[in-house]
Amino acid sequence: MNRSNAGANLPTLRSHNAALVLDLLRVAGERGISRLELAERTGLTPQAVSKITARLRAEGLATEAGHRASTGGKPRTVLRLVPDAGHAVGLHLDRDELTVVLVDLAGTVVASRRTPLDFGAPAGEVVAVAAGEVGAVLGGPVGADAELESPQPHPFPEPGAGPRAPAASTPGDGGDAGGTAPVGGARTVLGIGVAVPGPLDHRGGVLHRVTGFPQWDGYPLQDALAACTGLPVVVDKDTNAAALGLALRADGPGDFAYLHLGTGLGAGLFLGGALHRGARTGAGEFGHQTVALDGPPCGCGGRGCIEALCLAAVAEGDVAEAARVLGTGAANLVGLLDIDRVVLGGRTVGADPDAYVRGVRAVIEERARRDGTGAAVPLVTTAGAGRPVAEGAAQLVLAALFGRVGSGGGV
Repeated sequence: MNRSNAGANLPTLRSHNAALVLDLLRVAGERGISRLELAERTGLTPQAVSKITARLRAEGLATEAGHRASTGGKPRTVLRLVPDAGHAVGLHLDRDELTVVLVDLAGTVVASRRTPLDFGAPAGEVVAVAAGEVGAVLGGPVGADAELESPQPHPFPEPGAGPRAPAASTPGDGGDAGGTAPVGGARTVLGIGVAVPGPLDHRGGVLHRVTGFPQWDGYPLQDALAACTGLPVVVDKDTNAAALGLALRADGPGDFAYLHLGTGLGAGLFLGGALHRGARTGAGEFGHQTVALDGPPCGCGGRGCIEALCLAAVAEGDVAEAARVLGTGAANLVGLLDIDRVVLGGRTVGADPDAYVRGVRAVIEERARRDGTGAAVPLVTTAGAGRPVAEGAAQLVLAALFGRVGSGGGV
């Protein structure tokens, strides 16, 4: 995940090394992993691993998971991650609804909510609603993973009523765990990941001109929600959040594009082991590629955008045409980036996943035959995968904890 698997035996890189070890504990799951295996996979010395794991155990992030037979000598002690040692909130602000999840360190959803949302309302009102739903999910029951619909009072002040919380430090580095908040007297919340329609500035958490919602242009969503909740906040495009969550679930490496068709159309690109955001964090505006020069006007100000054509077909109930248009864009992307697979998601695709897979696959396969490039790339959907955007948003918060943040600030 855009990080080196090799550790470094330097005091200044102690946080980095702890993150490498913690991520390997996450990947190992309940089965756990031995200190010897951790040393082999990170390149750290056994002594360095022992010190790191001792700190992680002292902080409650790791615990013993039994013993495993060794090739010689006494059995090896196996360690595992403690999932409920920390939690992250994932928030998906769509154009007409809001979804919020609370996940543990293993990425398991322990509580969730969904409620209608008017993204066209004044920004301050939207932030207040979002803060209320975050407060509700933090105060709700844990473990049932049941979506709650009725609003509940929340413990946060209105927007602008407090300072922005500092970023949480990386556990295992011996630093202060500032920026976290105890929940229910037993849980610690590391922050809030927010997924919204693009374009936006990921580094600053500032939205740009969202198609159809110009009032968001230049709005500092990251700072506003942080001030309102007192928690660290990370903001990214909905498609990037979903792509990150999907990458963490993948069985192996590989480049892919996540195409999200819901109230809009966009893409999340996972290339070279990391999310591809581009120099200005604006990559993935897939829906606004022009495919018909004299086509219908689009809300972005252009004409013939694939989003406009696709949503028009959806509005007319012509799923086959919507899938054909989406397939044209997907085939263009496969040819441009030579990716390994395409993943379809979003509420519109979820309403009839088989039809969209058939239609998109037909276009991709025809293009592969025409170009003589061999078998078409695999195509799958996120149908039945829970709430990929909201869950991926929570992973934006956990990225730093597990060492998945690159030098450029990307995950």
